[in-house]
Amino acid sequence: MKADPLVVLVTGASSGFGKAICGALAADGHRVFGTIRAPRPGPPPTFATIELDVTRDDSVATGVANVMQAAGRIDAVVNNAGMGIAGAIEDTTVEEARLQFETNFFGTHRVCRAVLPQLRAQRSGHIINMSSLAGHVPLPFQGFYSATKFAIEAYSESLRMELRPFGISVSMIEPGDFATGFTANRRMTVASTASSPYHAICATAIARMARDEQANDQLSPVVDAVRTILAARRPALHYPRATLVQRGFVAARPFLPQALAEFLIRDTYGLK
Repeated sequence: MKADPLVVLVTGASSGFGKAICGALAADGHRVFGTIRAPRPGPPPTFATIELDVTRDDSVATGVANVMQAAGRIDAVVNNAGMGIAGAIEDTTVEEARLQFETNFFGTHRVCRAVLPQLRAQRSGHIINMSSLAGHVPLPFQGFYSATKFAIEAYSESLRMELRPFGISVSMIEPGDFATGFTANRRMTVASTASSPYHAICATAIARMARDEQANDQLSPVVDAVRTILAARRPALHYPRATLVQRGFVAARPFLPQALAEFLIRDTYGLK
């Protein structure tokens, strides 16, 4: 029997995972609201869009209020909005690091705080936070991106325990490498220039990351993970979606000697 349609709010819906998730859920019959920071040219999407900037409290509050006014309820939230700043940690200013956290971590928190009063009142709902395998295995030259995803892991696990008495589930999807707009939109730190002592090794690592990301253009594993969570009575906490090799390394990582784990990561990204 087909499940009843849900009202789903998906952040970061202009491209990549967010756009794919919104399109798939709308095709499934759910009422979907995808957030965008500003209108983009091109044909209209198959789902409703609302302007929302996850780095601004007022924008998040207004966006959630608009969804409530239009639909009367929210059944699920997919916190997908995010961005990546790359470069050596030494070459990253506090302002650049702060922007990374404002979007990936505090953006997720803003949206959760805005929707939770409604979810608690109806004593049901799903919160799906987009984490990453980089939330388990830190990436060289994407240290602050990895830090935001490590933070999302801890945040989501704590939130899951707090919300269980209210009938609200919390899950994370943990993608590996996929071809999305993330690669093209990755921002290098201002100090990541030819004069940086890290320039050559950073360029090598980021080039290999981009190559691996662009090699996998099938977003369906992540989309289907959202579908699985929404259909489950008691969803799991972790939904890793990556190649067998990537998932295997993440599973084995706690049991590997530190020197071996670091060697394997360095070797993957061409570091001596």
